[in-house]
Amino acid sequence: MRDGFFRTAGAVPAIRVADPDYNTERILSCLKKAEEAGAKLVVFPELAITGYTCQDLFLQDALLAGAEAGLARMLEATRGSDTLILVGFPYRRGACLYNTAAAVQGGKLLALIPKRFLPTYGEFYETRQFTAGPEEVENVTLLGQEVPFGSRILLDVDAIPGLSIGTEICEDAWVPNAPDVALALAGGTILANLSASNETVGKDAYRTNLVTNLSGRTITGYVYVSSGDGESTQDIVFGGRVLLAENGSILGERKIFDNGWNEDKLCCADFDIARLLYERRRMSTFAGQETAPRMVHVSVHMEREITPITRTFPRHPFVPAGKADRDERCRDIIQIQSRGLAKRLTHIGCQSAVIGVSGGLDSTLALLVTARAFDLAGIERKKILAVTMPCFGTTDRTYQNAIHLAEELGAALKEVNIKAAVTQHFSDIGQDMEVHDVTYENGQARERTQVLMDLANKTNGIVIGTGDLSELALGWATYNGDHMSMYGVNAGVPKTLVSHLVCWFADTTEKPNLAATLRDVLDTPVSPELLPPEKDGRIAQRTEDLVGPYELHDFFLYYMLRCGFPPAKIFRIALQTFDGDYDRATILKWLKNFYRRFFAQQFKRSCLPDSPKVGSAAVSPRGDLRMPSDASRNLWMAELETLQ
Repeated sequence: MRDGFFRTAGAVPAIRVADPDYNTERILSCLKKAEEAGAKLVVFPELAITGYTCQDLFLQDALLAGAEAGLARMLEATRGSDTLILVGFPYRRGACLYNTAAAVQGGKLLALIPKRFLPTYGEFYETRQFTAGPEEVENVTLLGQEVPFGSRILLDVDAIPGLSIGTEICEDAWVPNAPDVALALAGGTILANLSASNETVGKDAYRTNLVTNLSGRTITGYVYVSSGDGESTQDIVFGGRVLLAENGSILGERKIFDNGWNEDKLCCADFDIARLLYERRRMSTFAGQETAPRMVHVSVHMEREITPITRTFPRHPFVPAGKADRDERCRDIIQIQSRGLAKRLTHIGCQSAVIGVSGGLDSTLALLVTARAFDLAGIERKKILAVTMPCFGTTDRTYQNAIHLAEELGAALKEVNIKAAVTQHFSDIGQDMEVHDVTYENGQARERTQVLMDLANKTNGIVIGTGDLSELALGWATYNGDHMSMYGVNAGVPKTLVSHLVCWFADTTEKPNLAATLRDVLDTPVSPELLPPEKDGRIAQRTEDLVGPYELHDFFLYYMLRCGFPPAKIFRIALQTFDGDYDRATILKWLKNFYRRFFAQQFKRSCLPDSPKVGSAAVSPRGDLRMPSDASRNLWMAELETLQ
């Protein structure tokens, strides 16, 4: 449970209808497997102790007494365990019978939470046997224990700050005024749904969308567990669906009918409570507890265990894993970038754009996007001025690629060799040409920006910025050099995604020469080319040797900026994700470098030009990152120093 992770399981025992003794045995068997897997919350289906399809047998005292005996056996079997169990149980009180979730832990009955909405349509006729449960909570006595009874109950787990578990039963989630809204607003971070949802054609897709959307709307971890084998098939069949969703994404699932006949089903996932709380803090529209109805909070004690997390994290969180999803993402991003630029061009009545092309990834993408924008705006591509500005570090490979790109895209091409201008500038300021320091490098970058700005004035155009999100996060840009433009089309795109966008253009273009050039750009090492090349003409300055691998930095950036993870948590999941590719010392080295640079370089981000946001993480000072330029990094670095 370290770092806010909480392992939860959904379990579907293969039961017998109206056989509480047998069903309790199967429930306890599932529980044992879930505990062996490290689960601290185990959710069972609706009315699992008896079976959901008992129909009028629910009116029989013998069945109800058997259900109580089964629950008593569960209490006895769980003594000494701190695993929390939610199991479906028919609770009789006076002349009424309630469909409830019994909360059990360590030999104690913690609460009885009744179903609020009873379906009486189609194949369902629950009001024939059951009474809708009350919202308001009162104390009742069952099996010699006094417990709260009502739907407005939250189970607060002390082992993780902010972990509070709410419960609803099947139909409760399908109605317009579902209990989950009130439970979430009152602080519920995990919602459990004990269900008995039969299978019909197309229903599973709808149910899956319902659960994922519900978890996203309430910003919760949602555990959905439905009945499976063993229920009566007199008129309906149950598939044993299990879904564990977090804020709109499925973390774990068992599909319908994916087990052998009469086999139990189990599915575990690690919910990230800390991330859910971060999302709620970040979203100002998520109403606080003051708007929620009053809830009864039941304290649940658990030991703080440190177990390996089973949850996996995408190596490239900005990049979809599947090709179809990745292609769709690329199309959407290109639309955002190109339409953003087209709007700026048409708004200011601009018929020209100037862009520095180096033959590298970022300027290649910017040129491709600019060509699309000109097409959208109905402007001839020849009014794009692609400027190549060779200097001390330019290699023939990148130079040729820059020329080929401009020609293939129909842009006007201009070459401005800046060696003489930079040499004169160094002479003016007393810079030794043999000293390849930051002045040597940045002098070239600023000279290029001056050339672009002046050419934009000369052509009545605007300068298109090429810098990407990863560079801006690390501050890997020359202030008032490549840092500056009149509209930056790449500022919302991380480096790991830039290459996929260029690859997508190569895959979809009908021009073989353009595709070949784009693929060579993709094979070229990332470099600012500000130092002289090797003797054999190869690039001498490789960016990732200096600032670290971009796949690591993009991983760090996503989980720090988008998810609010602290350094120790990012380090932990990075060790798991990149195991076998980077050792512990390497990951820690670059993580420290990431935080140092991120805090030190905010002043560059505080004055960024306009640029379109394309994803859920961005660094615009007018949008996602309102951060002071002089914020101290001491808290973050101090935590990193504990991770040796």
